[in-house]
Amino acid sequence: MTTFVDRVELHVAAGNGGHGCASVHREKFKPLGGPDGGNGGRGGDVILVVEQAITTLLDYHHSPHRKATNGQPGAGDNRSGKDGQDMILPVPDGTVVLDKEGNVLADLVGQGTTYVAAEGGRGGLGNAALSSARRKAPGFALLGVPGTGGDVILELKTVADVALVGFPSAGKSSLISVLSAAKPKIADYPFTTLVPNLGVVTAGSTVYTIADVPGLIPGASQGRGLGLEFLRHVERCSILVHVLDTATLEVDRDPLADLDAIENELKLYGGGLEKRPRLVVLNKVDIPDGQDLADMVRPDLEARGYKVFEVSAVARTGLKELSYFLAEVIAKARARKPKEEATRVVIRPKAVDDSGFTITYDEVEDVYNVRGEKPERWVRQTDFNNDEAVGYLADRLNRLGVEDALRKAGARAGDGVAIGSDANSVVFDWEPTMMAGAEMLGRRGEDHRLEAPRPAATRRRDREAERGDVAQQEYDEFRQNQTGG
Repeated sequence: MTTFVDRVELHVAAGNGGHGCASVHREKFKPLGGPDGGNGGRGGDVILVVEQAITTLLDYHHSPHRKATNGQPGAGDNRSGKDGQDMILPVPDGTVVLDKEGNVLADLVGQGTTYVAAEGGRGGLGNAALSSARRKAPGFALLGVPGTGGDVILELKTVADVALVGFPSAGKSSLISVLSAAKPKIADYPFTTLVPNLGVVTAGSTVYTIADVPGLIPGASQGRGLGLEFLRHVERCSILVHVLDTATLEVDRDPLADLDAIENELKLYGGGLEKRPRLVVLNKVDIPDGQDLADMVRPDLEARGYKVFEVSAVARTGLKELSYFLAEVIAKARARKPKEEATRVVIRPKAVDDSGFTITYDEVEDVYNVRGEKPERWVRQTDFNNDEAVGYLADRLNRLGVEDALRKAGARAGDGVAIGSDANSVVFDWEPTMMAGAEMLGRRGEDHRLEAPRPAATRRRDREAERGDVAQQEYDEFRQNQTGG
């Protein structure tokens, strides 16, 4: 049964914003009570939070679909809807968040670090909040904005100071078990360890963590063995420790060949591992043949510039010197790191000439595309079954400057205008005469501007009919040529 998972695809969806309420206060002996529709509640976020007690992504492997709750709709008597509840997802320290293309969205290191994977939608305003001196009793309310969502990849990169690398059965798990309180699985056959082991070591006043990479063999960087799956766990380490088996029973292996093979895989994998400080541990020297082989290869290793330690995890010899040397290296590495400062809140004001939207012309579709955070959100908040709401949208776009920008872009009455992304846009015929003030409004829920004749729409239909006639004529000529008439 799988108990360790270090990579999952998570499907997240934030909560939708609740709809605003369109209501008029009605009470005995209080005529013209006015609008009293409340605002909709905000949708809940999906938030990733680092928890030190979590060591695996197993929960998300079994249930990858996570959704926050929606905001509640507003109600009459100025009652706002309840906000949706955030979905808090605890993740291990060292989790990297990526998109489907492999781009890093967040690197979550440190207890309590958070990342909003999906943002809840805004709640719609009720007609009480929309009322003004010019629009005293709106007959509409704004709809709630849908929450964001999508797929993200979570990858766990263990936060360890020391990384043990070496061939299967080199004694990495045994070394961790005697240096720390970790209890990994230990046996005399290859690939005993199927998941990274992590242990905490105390040497004097220094406390550091040590981890191993299971199943690292030649070809691991191309997917052989298990090493490729777990090499990411040593990317954050301060020092690499080569654990070499001096008592191997395989005739085609020796410590120097093992070292060269592992170094080659680290270089091919990249990630900066080839530049990390490293030392060599000659393990299993308690065996007579192992001690003899260690004496033979040690001069060659030292000639290459490696610091060499001879240890025995079984006899527990040479461990104290190794542990204190690693503590000294870790302490120096930590001292070189810049001090962490509190996160600063950076305010980036918009440029003076930033209108908040862009307009481009699509020659293929013959439409003007309007893109921008505000116009797209306003379209999603509009109830297009309510004429007054559509008129209010027109007023908002006019105040934002969309009408003037369309004129400058060459748009004329009757041209198609699309607001939003290609997959989810709202397309309409541009009618500049619609961009008028709220004082033209009639009864609640109606807008007289939408009842006026729309010659531009008629011209657009005539153009489409003319195109259809031309196409029919070309088809008739083609059929006539085919029959030889």
